[in-house]
Amino acid sequence: MIQNVQILTRNDAYWQDNEWKKLLSTAFSSPKRLLEHLNLDLEQLPYSVLMEHPFRQRVPQPFVDRMEKENPLDPLLLQILPLHEESQAVSGYVDDPLGEHKSAIPGLLHKYKSRVLVMLATACAVNCRYCFRREFPYANNNLGKSQWSSIINYLQSREEINEVILSGGDPLVATDDYLAEFIAKIETVEHIKRLRIHSRLPVVIPQRVTSQLTEVLQTSRLQCVFVTHINHPNEIDKTLGRALKRLHNAGVQLLNQSVLLNGINDDSDTLVKLSEKLFANHVIPYYLHLLDKVKGAHHFDTDEEDAIAIMHRLQRELAGFLVPKLVREEAGKASKSWIDLANNNQ
Repeated sequence: MIQNVQILTRNDAYWQDNEWKKLLSTAFSSPKRLLEHLNLDLEQLPYSVLMEHPFRQRVPQPFVDRMEKENPLDPLLLQILPLHEESQAVSGYVDDPLGEHKSAIPGLLHKYKSRVLVMLATACAVNCRYCFRREFPYANNNLGKSQWSSIINYLQSREEINEVILSGGDPLVATDDYLAEFIAKIETVEHIKRLRIHSRLPVVIPQRVTSQLTEVLQTSRLQCVFVTHINHPNEIDKTLGRALKRLHNAGVQLLNQSVLLNGINDDSDTLVKLSEKLFANHVIPYYLHLLDKVKGAHHFDTDEEDAIAIMHRLQRELAGFLVPKLVREEAGKASKSWIDLANNNQ
């Protein structure tokens, strides 16, 4: 049972609805402009930047504000800056590493028996360079209100489904009114018990956690789980902490999943700090993903043996509930695969 849930009202000092939309619309799309803002000389960088790419740069100001100026190796910058390595073809790295490009209903993926994933939005607030859906055919999976009835009918016909996962893109790119209306439709399906939202938007624009959003989640008959995507402790500042506290106070269960990224968080010290900082902000470390082998992201990949060694150090340094599960997702598998640590003692 959730204790001490605070009743939130529209009179609380929340961010205005148009604030996050303005920040989204003014995101940095030019690598050159971003580097100039960070006082970085393009000619002095230890890597080659792609100035133009079909999967273009996109990063909002609040996330940029957490980057260290004059540091070309800033771990937040390296997650979003297009590099020359993305143009290299590497064997084993493909457009569709998880086999998601074909679905029976546009905008819906039913990979796991009791859960379905709904692509509520096709855009993101930030284009993470390691994204496994960077090549996803969003144009063929654009979910408008005209497709809602097909999804609800699908849910009604399959009683084994008890959880709906909102994903994308980023589902919180949708407006609060749109989210509220769609969630209300899901609530009409009696055997649906949980709503899970996977989003990075509050991480890069904390102002997205509006009074209406928390109200919608707090008053839903569904158990609400919110999974943040945070990879490095530097991503968590006071403003994000404020947003996370609001979700927590609304009775929302907060979990986090990270991706193990070469040169960004592939060391135990960073991940220990991340777990501690997450829990201090009401978030439980949930999954640590090995990289999905998507084309253009090979330079982020890490060796599985190194990942296992890192996990053993985390187990020694952290309380058990602060240690995320090391997992890999593979096309065609009925669930994520947990990496066996017991038979890999180090």
